[in-house]
Amino acid sequence: MSRYAAFVAGRRSKWVVLVLWFLLMGIGGSLAAGLADVQDNDPEAWLPSSAQSTKAVQLAEQYFADKDSSTAVIVYAREGGLTQADLSRIDTDRARLADKVAIGKVSSAVVSEDKVAAFVSVPLRTSPSDNKVLTDKVTEAGKITSAGAPAGLDIKITGEAGSIADFADVYSGMDGALLGVALGVVALLLLVTYRSPVLWLIPLITVGLASQVASGVVYLLAKQAGLVVNGQSAYVLMVISVGVGTDYALLLISRYREELHRHEDRHTAMSLAVRGSLPALAASAATVTIASLCLVFGSMNSTRGLGPVVAIGVVLVFLAMTSLLPALLVILGRWVFWPVKPRVTAGYDPNSAQGHGTWAKIAEAVGRRPRAVWIGTALVLGVMVLGITGVHTGQTQAEQFTGKVDSVTGQQVLAKHFPAGSSAPADVYVRDAGAASATAVVAKVPGVSSVSTQAAKGGWTHLTAVLRDAPDSAAAKDTVRDIRTALDGSTGPAADAVVGGQSAVALDVSVAQGDEETLLIPLILAVVLVMLFILLRATIASAVLLGSVVLSFAAAVGTASLLFHALDHAKIDRGLVLFGFIFLVALGVDYTIFLMTRAKEEVRLRGHREGILTAVTVTGGVITSAGVVLAATFCVLAAIPTVSALQQGLLVAVGILLDTFLVRSLLVPALALDLGPRFWRPGLTPQETAPHEPANSRAEEPSTA
Repeated sequence: MSRYAAFVAGRRSKWVVLVLWFLLMGIGGSLAAGLADVQDNDPEAWLPSSAQSTKAVQLAEQYFADKDSSTAVIVYAREGGLTQADLSRIDTDRARLADKVAIGKVSSAVVSEDKVAAFVSVPLRTSPSDNKVLTDKVTEAGKITSAGAPAGLDIKITGEAGSIADFADVYSGMDGALLGVALGVVALLLLVTYRSPVLWLIPLITVGLASQVASGVVYLLAKQAGLVVNGQSAYVLMVISVGVGTDYALLLISRYREELHRHEDRHTAMSLAVRGSLPALAASAATVTIASLCLVFGSMNSTRGLGPVVAIGVVLVFLAMTSLLPALLVILGRWVFWPVKPRVTAGYDPNSAQGHGTWAKIAEAVGRRPRAVWIGTALVLGVMVLGITGVHTGQTQAEQFTGKVDSVTGQQVLAKHFPAGSSAPADVYVRDAGAASATAVVAKVPGVSSVSTQAAKGGWTHLTAVLRDAPDSAAAKDTVRDIRTALDGSTGPAADAVVGGQSAVALDVSVAQGDEETLLIPLILAVVLVMLFILLRATIASAVLLGSVVLSFAAAVGTASLLFHALDHAKIDRGLVLFGFIFLVALGVDYTIFLMTRAKEEVRLRGHREGILTAVTVTGGVITSAGVVLAATFCVLAAIPTVSALQQGLLVAVGILLDTFLVRSLLVPALALDLGPRFWRPGLTPQETAPHEPANSRAEEPSTA
């Protein structure tokens, strides 16, 4: 650590660090622009190969030439009924769509019994590596159908292609917008924190450079190594880079400011600051990175892809904040702190209560009655946990957007005038010999409106089953499950039939998410526990800290659930639970790591009780600022007009604030005081936790390179 700290803050080597990062930025920045082009937002691409819906896609591609295609359902409706001119227009559109955009046969128009609505199905070209291929085709289809349409004829594009296009449009261009909003929020908070018109720019510039390099690395892995990247992982990379990077900057700059009060030479001061903060920052980065990489054991491709994306972002931000940021600060000198530049102060003790008035009072209050504090805090968190009873999964497509989009509106029109599943029937693939039997079995399943044969080729028959319920509804998923059960219980080739389609994808996603929770949550907890023990060498402390983080997560879910109900977005996607868990457990433990790393250092100097209280006093301001910045950064996700992004941002923000203001400030220090020196067993010896005269100065660093 000493050699690393001396290198990044050295008189000559700091310039080497700067040049290396500018070279990385030159390469990474040019690649980062292509990240949107390698995103794959098709739900079928996220599923494991063992899922029936995935096997259905493979059969469709192998035997029915449905490779790289998606169906758009174009819905026509007119209040009072479709006119003859409307029906003629639909026939004209069919011909133009077949000529201009379709890659297969455009279906005949299906008119509702009440003559108010009609729809046609159009197969469109897709590309697994470029979502723009499909979105361009959907846009072109929209132009064809809307140009010169009869007045009063309402036209919407829905179906799988319409839904994918709407999601792609929502996320299109959001990377730059999110980065801008996030940096703006962080800039405001840093300006308030540092009260300097200059200093706040330095960490933001560093974060921006690191974020671009991380995006470039993710792009390369997606392009060359098959890493699955979707809209979610792309914006998570952006937010995690800005939020975590700013946290690390706050901690490092706080230590640097302390050392500038003790050392005239800024190179020596920065070297000491890096060496002092590196254990906490490295432990934090390692915990988040390894916990994120646990996601590679998930069932879904999207989950397995998210883990490396987050890990890349955290590692590069950590490297930037412990190399580029120190180099920039040393190059620029003390003037960046203007108007309050830190000067060498005789007898300066960074661990005194001076300048930490509020947190000194909080520490004093915790120290007076620690047992009452931790019991009271635990009860408050326990009450928040009760909100979990209001959590409901099963979010439908109509509930996934904060505004109106064509695919949702079109689906609602279909549900009103046709069987709701008309836009996305279930696909059944069965050997020819079992086609008749499978048709009879599926037709008898409650929830199935009709069954028809679409094609037969290569010894396989493709059946479609129109469901009575909307494709992404819980009822439709239950119907697909019943179809599979009925076919499995039949005899002959029908028993080997495979059921796919949009509803089947939704069902398989839900099952896979449940499997992931069962496997990954215990695995991540084990990783965090091991990392805490490696850092603290204390079994009791590690167990207490892990328990506090789990309690905080449960309280965050309960509180966030109440917020979701208040915002009229009560239902959540099942994946939110795992998403929230990975970030709240991995990031939430950060602040406790920052606190306990400093506490362990102070306990050796002052004894257990005074060491804990001193750590709370001197880290309170910087850790609270870091928590507020990270929470505000995740709140930026509300700028994305999808309910899932809004819920993800709120859940993580609530959890981080709970960790910052209740867990780290009250619960953990109170528990540590109540348990006494045994809190550190078997790490610190009794002599190390006994009170004695603290040292007022630390060993001088040798002159840096």
